[in-house]
Amino acid sequence: MGKLFRKIGLGVAGLAIGLLLVSCDRSEQSASEAGATRLKVAPPPAVNPAPELLATQQAFIEVSAKATPAVVNIRAERVSRRERPSPLFEEFFGEFFRQPRGESREQSLGSGFIISSDGYILTNEHVVSGAEQISVRLPDQRTFGGEVVGTDPKTDVAVIKIEDDSLPVLALGDSNRIKVGQWALAIGNPFGLDSTLTVGVISATGRANVGIEDYEDFIQTDASINPGNSGGPLLNIYGEVVGINTAIAASGQGIGFAIPVNLAKLIADQLIDKGEVTRGWLGVSIQPLDANLAESFGLDRATGALVTRVMKETPAQRAGLQRGDVLLSFNGEPVRGVRELQLLVASSPVGKPVPLEIQRNGSRLTLNVILTARTEQSVAQAVDQIDRQQWLGMSLAETGQGIEVRHVVQGSIADLAGVQVGDRILAVNRQDVVTLEQLQRVRGRLPNNANLLLLVGRGDENRYLVLPGSE
Repeated sequence: MGKLFRKIGLGVAGLAIGLLLVSCDRSEQSASEAGATRLKVAPPPAVNPAPELLATQQAFIEVSAKATPAVVNIRAERVSRRERPSPLFEEFFGEFFRQPRGESREQSLGSGFIISSDGYILTNEHVVSGAEQISVRLPDQRTFGGEVVGTDPKTDVAVIKIEDDSLPVLALGDSNRIKVGQWALAIGNPFGLDSTLTVGVISATGRANVGIEDYEDFIQTDASINPGNSGGPLLNIYGEVVGINTAIAASGQGIGFAIPVNLAKLIADQLIDKGEVTRGWLGVSIQPLDANLAESFGLDRATGALVTRVMKETPAQRAGLQRGDVLLSFNGEPVRGVRELQLLVASSPVGKPVPLEIQRNGSRLTLNVILTARTEQSVAQAVDQIDRQQWLGMSLAETGQGIEVRHVVQGSIADLAGVQVGDRILAVNRQDVVTLEQLQRVRGRLPNNANLLLLVGRGDENRYLVLPGSE
């Protein structure tokens, strides 16, 4: 009887639960119907969005739809080899520490974009640097093996190639025409997330002295750029490439940098044609101008680059450049500073006359300079001239106002004698010197191992220092 009650009890409980579920189902159905009724009745918050917003939204959609198929995911594989410890180490510590040579494979992810239907792809040099195997995946999930055509570490531009002849292509725009405030769209594979679109504006142009590359003329944008975006395109509202996304500011948000596409095109054309880059060579040492220097050279603003040395048998010397000239424009482009001049010279054609506007003794002149190619030999010549500026542990430089001590090696003769960075060398053994060339002539007449009397200017004072022995 007890079991029966128990069974009946379970049956009743089951019936009660069933009735409760039916009741819940009906309640949920009623709630769902009520919700549907509310959704049908309630209007959207913005019934008629501003036409400008709809047009902008549609532009973003169209740029993404047209550009994304030509943006690729690049996977570069590198092999690092672990060397085996020396036999003496193994013999001393025994089998416990004996490890065979091994290899570890490292993979990095980046982006790139197709610039020709037959498979040429632009990306960053740091994306493919040292890669032993490159895999390129398109948004349609096709995967190709990639081959490095050429790289340029000084600008962080690289070209790779995949084998296909019917690929989607991105149009290259004109980065010289972009303006601060224009829309900027970045497409890439941040953190391996394929075909990600981010939107912002052009925050600044002509960013130099950032310390990322040797030749810098970056576009700054607040369009979100993250690891994996490197090598991807920065686009304008027309879907044209205006830059290659390259770097972010580690200490700030919304600060990304892209290589101007005009510079990238110059590099890419040479890499595709020759596999290497040829740069122009002028043959001068230059320094930036501050407000005081600009005023002393008759300028109303601190712009341009001041020539502190003209190297012998160089395009600069043949063109008639002199120490103390201020370079104002090069090939029609204004010279805002040292970095800009270096980039202009490096990007200019070799062997063709280039107009160079200068200011000399208060007058403006235009010289024609024919650049030669920057080669290892020309660089070695410059380095050799710089090496001659090292003396008794001091690094010296002409500043247009004399010879300045730029660096003092700790523990050197100059350091022990009390020479400091920023000192101006005025005389050596009572012979006045104003240029490095004059100093070189005085050095040539110094007796070996004799004490040296140095007159230096420090702040508003002059003082004599005795240096034991000479080179």
